[in-house]
Amino acid sequence: MTDVFPNYIGGSWRTGAATIEDINPSDLSDVVGHYAQASGSDVADAVAAAEAGAEVWGRTGLEQRATALDAIGRELMGRSAELGELLSREEGKPRAEGVGEVYRAGQFFTYYAAEVIRLQGDKAESVRPEIEVDVSREPIGVVAVISPWNFPTATAAWKIAPALAFGNAVIWKPANLTPASAWALTEIISRQNLPAGAFNLLMGSGSAVGQPLIEARSVNAVSFTGSLDVGRGVAAAAASNLTKVQLEMGSKNALVVMEDADLDVAVTCAVAGGYSGTGQKCTASSRLVVHRTVHDAFVEKLVAALGAMKVGHALEDGVTMGPVASEAQLASNMRYLDLAKQEGCEIACGGERLERVTEGYFMSPALLTGSSNTMRVNREEVFGPIAAVIEVGDYEEALSVTNDTEFGLTAGIITSSLARATHFRRNARTGCVMVNLPTAGTDYHVPFGGRKNSSYGPREQGRYAAEFYTQVKTAYIRAGNPEI
Repeated sequence: MTDVFPNYIGGSWRTGAATIEDINPSDLSDVVGHYAQASGSDVADAVAAAEAGAEVWGRTGLEQRATALDAIGRELMGRSAELGELLSREEGKPRAEGVGEVYRAGQFFTYYAAEVIRLQGDKAESVRPEIEVDVSREPIGVVAVISPWNFPTATAAWKIAPALAFGNAVIWKPANLTPASAWALTEIISRQNLPAGAFNLLMGSGSAVGQPLIEARSVNAVSFTGSLDVGRGVAAAAASNLTKVQLEMGSKNALVVMEDADLDVAVTCAVAGGYSGTGQKCTASSRLVVHRTVHDAFVEKLVAALGAMKVGHALEDGVTMGPVASEAQLASNMRYLDLAKQEGCEIACGGERLERVTEGYFMSPALLTGSSNTMRVNREEVFGPIAAVIEVGDYEEALSVTNDTEFGLTAGIITSSLARATHFRRNARTGCVMVNLPTAGTDYHVPFGGRKNSSYGPREQGRYAAEFYTQVKTAYIRAGNPEI
């Protein structure tokens, strides 16, 4: 057995009562490492440490905070090749995607390092004479971060960086499927000039770690990314203490391809949006809403593009799609393909379990045709390399289909009409809209989030993050020593 990678609590590394194996989905014989599992007492200790750390970190000078975050970001970017390979090894996305994710995570930290200095309040005149009003933002306190496995470094970074930037203490519970990336980021943070307890890592299951963490009375805010069902559970658990929550949950994003679309652009966007990261993205375009006059040509081109994708070991040169992240996710994908056939879909290509030199969770990218928006495969988040084509007769029907979902994260349209693109931007009921671009892919300096059941609470990323990670204080000041 290899060394056990411990949790990080109150400025010290701590082993757990149990461990898990981190298995490479590209090669099931490859054990990435053994990772400690936190207990209930570890959760209690981390909460107590974070309370103490928040008091110190919240009063720490801006320059010290900015320097620490900048150092974290620069190390992530400088080691993106190394840490990106580790990420791809444990999660399964191709090496280039893993390297890009780690580099982007570094950019989140350097961006929020600058935001530390930029954070300012407001001055206002009182309606009463000789009184000044000062509006400022203060840390909210202890923040629990619960992050997913599909972007194990980037999603965590866009939560942890603003939380620390604005003076909060963090307790991070990463997904148990990708502990190596979480531990690597924690090791970098542990070497910065942060007070004990300002940052804590608790690896473990949702029941053993996540639930008691959310229910802890001293946790002031919870930022969660995951499924809709789990998100609802987080909200319900946090409600008893009136804990502030920020939830990013499910999606069922549509990419609309109109009759005036450049089909080469449309296919490129469909592949990048629907199949990169093995389709395991909350921003994936799993519904392809296509005008009937270009339907057949689009499907033909897309089938050819998917057939040209190289599926294999995430660290193999030239691979464009790696394995599914876990056995459970692969089984779920196959169930949805069976369901699609039962509902009347045709599988235009893909959907087969693949064998490679190493044993792994490989499948070919699948395209469904003959689908309707009422089918379960178009209502529920599949979270795999599977997209369904929905044929429509005109733009109005395309927009209606786009909005006919309980989710509202991203939507995209491929068109050469500026007027139609503008109308779509204004009328798509989603938090993010893409024009002639893949639905997956966002910037780090602008807000990210959805509508309806995709998101709940303040937006993530950019300057909008301050709405969640700070609380506003309004102070009234009267000069001199007047009689009250």
